[in-house]
Amino acid sequence: MNQVLVLSFSTAVLAFLGFFHVYSEGADVSALNDNLNLSTIIYDHKGEVASKISSNKNEGVKINEIPDHMKNAVIAIEDHRFYEHDGIDYLGISRAFYKNIKAGGIVEGGSTITQQLTKNALLTSEKTYKRKIEEFFLAREIEKQYSKDEIMQMYLNRIYFGNGSWGVKRAAMNYFGKELKDISADEAALLAGLIKAPSALDPYNHYDAAIERRNVVLQAMKTQGFLSEEEYQKAVEKKVVLNEGGRDPLRGKHPFYIDHVIEEAIARYGLTQDELLSGGYRIYTEMDVSMQTAMEDTYSKDELFPKGTKDQKVQSGGVLVDPKTGGVRAIVGGRGEHVFRGFNRATQLKTQPGSTMKPLVVYTPALEEGWGVTEKLKDEEMEFNGYKPGNHSGTFKGDVPMHEALKDSLNVPAVWLLNEMGISKGLDAAKRFGIPLDENDRNLAIALGGLNKGVSPLNMAEAYSAFANDGVRTETHAISRIEDSEGNKIVEWKEKKTKVTEKEIADKMTSMLLEVVQEGTGRGAQISGREVAGKTGTTQVPVEGIKGVKDQWFVGYTPQLVGAVWVGYDQTDEKHYLTTTSSEGAALVFKDFMGAALKGTKPASFNVKAISEYEKEEKNKAKKVPATKKDPVKDNVERKEKVAEEPVKKELQTKKAEESENRQTQPQSQPVKEQPASSTSSPKPVQEKKVEEQKTEKNVSEEKEQENKPDQAPAPKEKTNSGKPPVKEVEEEKEKEKEEQGNENNQSQKPEEKSSEPAPEEGSQQGGDEKEEGGATEESGGENTEEEPQPPAEDTGEADQAS
Repeated sequence: MNQVLVLSFSTAVLAFLGFFHVYSEGADVSALNDNLNLSTIIYDHKGEVASKISSNKNEGVKINEIPDHMKNAVIAIEDHRFYEHDGIDYLGISRAFYKNIKAGGIVEGGSTITQQLTKNALLTSEKTYKRKIEEFFLAREIEKQYSKDEIMQMYLNRIYFGNGSWGVKRAAMNYFGKELKDISADEAALLAGLIKAPSALDPYNHYDAAIERRNVVLQAMKTQGFLSEEEYQKAVEKKVVLNEGGRDPLRGKHPFYIDHVIEEAIARYGLTQDELLSGGYRIYTEMDVSMQTAMEDTYSKDELFPKGTKDQKVQSGGVLVDPKTGGVRAIVGGRGEHVFRGFNRATQLKTQPGSTMKPLVVYTPALEEGWGVTEKLKDEEMEFNGYKPGNHSGTFKGDVPMHEALKDSLNVPAVWLLNEMGISKGLDAAKRFGIPLDENDRNLAIALGGLNKGVSPLNMAEAYSAFANDGVRTETHAISRIEDSEGNKIVEWKEKKTKVTEKEIADKMTSMLLEVVQEGTGRGAQISGREVAGKTGTTQVPVEGIKGVKDQWFVGYTPQLVGAVWVGYDQTDEKHYLTTTSSEGAALVFKDFMGAALKGTKPASFNVKAISEYEKEEKNKAKKVPATKKDPVKDNVERKEKVAEEPVKKELQTKKAEESENRQTQPQSQPVKEQPASSTSSPKPVQEKKVEEQKTEKNVSEEKEQENKPDQAPAPKEKTNSGKPPVKEVEEEKEKEKEEQGNENNQSQKPEEKSSEPAPEEGSQQGGDEKEEGGATEESGGENTEEEPQPPAEDTGEADQAS
């Protein structure tokens, strides 16, 4: 019988071991891996941590970044023979079984750290014998495939510590507001104690129970030799200071800027959202934390924004850009609750910019074509092939200086000027400024911001940065470089610059835009003690019978910083529109965040001429020339002729200088034979003749001026090379002048040169009567307003109105 019993027992043991071997060989632990779910760290432009992002409930950390006292605390209380067993602690199971029998209940578990990892990572939470057997075999297989350090790393990165804290790294931040590497031994003991019962021992809700459990862990650490008596006493007596915020203060911070960083990384560098949220990347950005915080504070002030309706909040988006580097310093894409990667109105908005387009597509190219800051533009009722713009006031000023037309945001002079130059000049300038265009934008309405698709505040800030950077536009960017979790550089920004215009032109535009803020429609954007240049813009509600504002804009800059802000409803209709203008809305928002962003920085000057200096120069020129009433149309024709003749004149002057030099170097024995002025044997080129006649006219004018001075005797006149008396020569010159005047009069009677650019057809996009298609209104102090054309049918807003 004994032999039978022994044989039966042996057979059972062999069968069990055989089953154990077969099951162990077939155990699948492929679902368990050592890939860490790491947070991506966002750095500001100074290289300091500004924010963190992660999509995972747990956040991984490498074993060499985990303090020894954290590992020791877990080993002491959970599995003090961790480095001795092979996944199953048979001695531990026996000890636990004995203690539980003696106590009459479960007072100690026999599971190892490897078994707990198996349960948490590979199995369900059901309590069955089948699951326990699977846990047993899988634990053995894990020990075969992974080292002890790898198992400990995976365990601490997956275990739940309560209060939403998955993984020891997040637990350290949530409970103590510290990085894991900075926690002390007593704090490590508290975290290790939470593993047994995370909810019941939550220190926020059950502080005394958590401290009692902490002390048990400290005692176990002393018993296992991880702490000395002195260290133990010091740790037990230490008071735990909890992080009242209960979370990582940097996690999810500056959400709108982070959204843009993610979008830029995906669109520009081909990374995926999953990679960015779990790959542990280090993204270095152009963010200025103080400026970002200043802008976020502005957007928390409801009193700065127009009052919305019960069901909709008036929305807004703003951006700050460094004009020298193109670095995006701050972004806020909306008001109210943030939604991860939701609609960012600072970077993704596409709406018409109103009169903020005038400096880009009208006045900059006009200055490049030779128009002056004080030159008169036509402001009167007129129509351009069916397109009839008007000023909101319904009145016209006749001829108005360019700077005044911009200051008061008059519509008609801007459209007239673009028509005079040709639409191609405006479109070319828009492209240089980086404004996105399409084929439907080729019409005069572009002068008033009538774009088919529209722009974002980021587009406009980049465009205006050229004015603050000597005519050079630097492409905007938020990311300067990206490194992987090992610190290897995988992406680096390469600066991209475009010369938009000359520094002289940029300075003239700044002079005019300074006047807009100082005296015009942008007065609401004034910042005490600082020079601010900028432009307002508004568009009209595209609903017939409603006179209101759809979009408010302000784009402005100081020598150090460029800012753009849009204000409006996400969906404009007969119940949702603005009743205030940019000077009362967008300009005030700009003033608030720009002033706060520059706080602590020394005020700087643009060092450009004031408008009064340009006016003084114009008066001085007028004194030297007989006063005649200027005709802007005639001036433009003469300007074009002058620009066309300039290269020819320079060439002729160079040839004359060379001929003179040759004559001077000829030997004395061979005198040059002079040609009389009246000789016709070798007629001169027309351009050369004009130059000589202009010089003669100047000489006659000087002689007359000398004759009119009674107190000063005229200087003795020298004979010319031809030997003719001066008086006779003057008379001949006068006759030539009369002949030339006759030729010019004949030329002036020719029909005026028309622009080759097609004007918008009646009823087409942006064209037509503004009463039927809608104007635009931009007011400042209730003095001047402007109306602009309607948007295309598929768009919701359009022309700018300004005052």
